[in-house]
Amino acid sequence: MPVFLRWLLRLGPQNPIAVRLVQNASRRARHNYIRATYLAVLIVVLLWMLLLGASGNDLDYRKLAQSGASAFTSIAYLQVLLICVLAPVFMGGAIAQEASPRTWEVLLTTPMTAGEIVLGNLFGRLFFVLGLLIASMPLFALTQYFGGVPGTAVFASYVVAGSAALLVGALAIALSVSRLVGKRAFFVFYVFIIGYLGVTVAIDRALVSNGQGELGGAGVTYMTGLNPFLALHALLNPTTYPRAAEGTYTGLSAWMLESPVTFWCAGASLLSVVFMAASTFTVRAGGLQTLGENESGVPLLQRLFGFKPRKAGEHRAPKHVWVNPIAWREAASRNSSPGKIAVRWVFLGLGGLFGLLLIYLYHTQTFTPKLFRFALVATVWGELAIIALVGINTAATAISKEREDGTLDLLLTTPITARAYLMGKLRGLVTYLLPLLAVPLGTLAAASLYVLLGGFGNPQGVSVPVGGGGLLPLVLPEAAIAAPVAVIPFMAFCVMVGLHWSLKSQGTLGSVVGAIAIVGAVAGVAGLCGWNATGTLAFVGPVLGALSPASMVFACAYPEEALSASISGGGPYSARVALLVGAAVSAGVHAALCYAIVSNMVRTFDMTVRKLAGGR
Repeated sequence: MPVFLRWLLRLGPQNPIAVRLVQNASRRARHNYIRATYLAVLIVVLLWMLLLGASGNDLDYRKLAQSGASAFTSIAYLQVLLICVLAPVFMGGAIAQEASPRTWEVLLTTPMTAGEIVLGNLFGRLFFVLGLLIASMPLFALTQYFGGVPGTAVFASYVVAGSAALLVGALAIALSVSRLVGKRAFFVFYVFIIGYLGVTVAIDRALVSNGQGELGGAGVTYMTGLNPFLALHALLNPTTYPRAAEGTYTGLSAWMLESPVTFWCAGASLLSVVFMAASTFTVRAGGLQTLGENESGVPLLQRLFGFKPRKAGEHRAPKHVWVNPIAWREAASRNSSPGKIAVRWVFLGLGGLFGLLLIYLYHTQTFTPKLFRFALVATVWGELAIIALVGINTAATAISKEREDGTLDLLLTTPITARAYLMGKLRGLVTYLLPLLAVPLGTLAAASLYVLLGGFGNPQGVSVPVGGGGLLPLVLPEAAIAAPVAVIPFMAFCVMVGLHWSLKSQGTLGSVVGAIAIVGAVAGVAGLCGWNATGTLAFVGPVLGALSPASMVFACAYPEEALSASISGGGPYSARVALLVGAAVSAGVHAALCYAIVSNMVRTFDMTVRKLAGGR
């Protein structure tokens, strides 16, 4: 065999790391369940869309083509969404497993080159993501029988999804090689991906709603080529989301606005190559955590900012401990390092200032009422999503981490009961989240107070018309009360789900993934049901809509749309009262769920702990 071909095979198919990852992960039941669930969801959605589009007795070839095109569009979006959700799960192991210094010490003693180490990790873990894409090809091919779907669009959608998976994989490998953080990096990795997708979509929608898109204001923007969903939207909807005509721009702008799909695929691939190249240079250099170390092993950043390592036996002033020491420990330990304190205050400061900036821009007529409400809802949604993920992550690692480091074994020798232990975890974590929740809830309260005070004479007004000639506030003033009543118990529910998975999972990575999946499924179903019921069912709809923070916030910012059925049935006052009642019902439902989960965990606590005793 030629030497060059042997070298290429060592980088890819015959790479020892890739072979080990593929062989070991292929035997895991969890990966098989994920693959089966992925295909099952695509099959159900495809059949459902085809049945909806092909129903009736007056079918013709044109309707069949429209049905096939609609079904293809739905599963194409769903496939990109599932890839963006599942790719971090498959690639997260690169961060969690290779973050251990012992793993790197053993790996770096092998004769493998830096390129083989990096590419082996990438290809071995990316194999399963690309396997999901290949497995769904027969479903996409099925839509060709109905017509209306060009073959180029099918393959282009696969390239968009594959580029997203490649970029996610390269980023995960880069985080693993840097060795800056341990298993917690998986959570940062997941939040960054979700936050990036959400922010770019929100900016694009804001630009389009403000008429700053191409071809009349409804076309592509500079965000289109930076987001796989927007690139796919431009590919599948060239009439409603048109791109700029060829020759309109020059340079980079021409590439982003005239060919956004090509820009996304090429840009994601190029960025992945950059991450891989950087990882290749740093993998044998000890990672970024050793950057700038002096002879004593003190990193450069620690010397620049003057951080001194704490000496053994150094005295610290005593602190007041709560009645439940577990609750105090959870609330206090989350802000025990300068980095955590800095991140917390940055989030509070920037979030609060941004909320006030939105009100200022509307008051100075820079924002129209439509753009102001869109920016307000997008901001509050994004901040609540980040806080929910923070709560899930901290809760999902609260018990499993103590099991891994042996702390749980010590706690079980104390007089602390299982109920006190679990309730202390819940109280401490909710207390830790309350200052963070003050940012989105405070932003919504400031907007409602601004409306309540009449906008300080804003010429644009603070009211919107409704059917029948009435008026409704631009943002409901009662949002300052209803939103906290509904949101805080929901966050407590997220924490309890995380604690449940943390107790029953042996490792932190499995508990985080499981908790995020459960909360996402429950919140997604409740949100969709509440979203539909709020505008279609009178009085009952607002009560159901308040079960989800997303539909609750939307109803507070868009009352004429979200409460239309209740307004038509009993007037604006009755609809607003129903929303307040819904907030109270939502608080009661989530409080009852938390109590049920705690009771179940207390009943099975001893059995579960003994079952997983000694797990590391």
